[in-house]
Amino acid sequence: MRLGVLDIGSNTVHLLLIDAHPGARPLPFGSHKRSLQLVAYLDERGAISEEGQRELLDFIGEAAEFARTNDAEDLLAFATSAIRESANGQEVLARVYAETGIRLAELSGPDEAAATFLAVRRWYGWGAGNILNLDIGGGSFELAMGADEHPELALSVPLGAGRLTWDLLEGDPPSAKSVKAARKYIRATLAEPIAAFTRLDPATLVAATSKSFRSLARITGAAPRAAGPYVKRELRLSDLTLWANRLAAMSAADRAELPGVSEIRARQMLAAALVAEAALSGLGLDAAQICPWALREGLILQRFDHLRAL
Repeated sequence: MRLGVLDIGSNTVHLLLIDAHPGARPLPFGSHKRSLQLVAYLDERGAISEEGQRELLDFIGEAAEFARTNDAEDLLAFATSAIRESANGQEVLARVYAETGIRLAELSGPDEAAATFLAVRRWYGWGAGNILNLDIGGGSFELAMGADEHPELALSVPLGAGRLTWDLLEGDPPSAKSVKAARKYIRATLAEPIAAFTRLDPATLVAATSKSFRSLARITGAAPRAAGPYVKRELRLSDLTLWANRLAAMSAADRAELPGVSEIRARQMLAAALVAEAALSGLGLDAAQICPWALREGLILQRFDHLRAL
């Protein structure tokens, strides 16, 4: 079966076509994506502007045509924090359906964390024991932990790398004052989630997902993507602390020259580093393993689990 997965994120909008069937490993067939930072199209009341909506509708039209041309049999379409937390998110979802016929499922933060956790569990298997997973997106930061396929605790907080960059990190490179304020805000926002997770049984495996974590690991010396998904990659707190300070002194153009950092995400890498550092430090962790599967794979697995149950 060829399944299309349409992911409306905070940094990119992405259609991935995969070939799979219940019980099989999903194999990528093709993809179509565009850099679209919806957070940059928010107006003064936090609503996605007309320009941002038109960009989104144009892409979804392209994605639908790409799926049809390549014989996709089904389409799984979803939106995360960029639309979920905008002031006019429901109106945007309704307009997308009215103009394209595609119904975007709006994932809640905990649903997003739980679906990503499922992907991580399937990747590492039952032998991994009690897993803690961290995921930095453009608009939010998810944490999930548990010993089963469904996490015991799944939380989402508004600490996305794009959101923090736009809201708090002023200048290029950002001013020392804005970096200090961002650190303070991140610690305060994470205080309650960290307290909740430290009350659970300790993790036997700490994982991290998302492009932000992969880029941070690559900056700090992890193997490049070309080495394949089965190479162990790790992000260590000691390296992260060093690089968070370096990134704070670099312009976006300089960050874009670093290995594993795309131009579209270069501005956000400092915010991602600050969140990752605060999370690992606050949770008392020395490192996290980078998992190649994340939200999209989790939703694919959920879809095929459902089909297998029918």
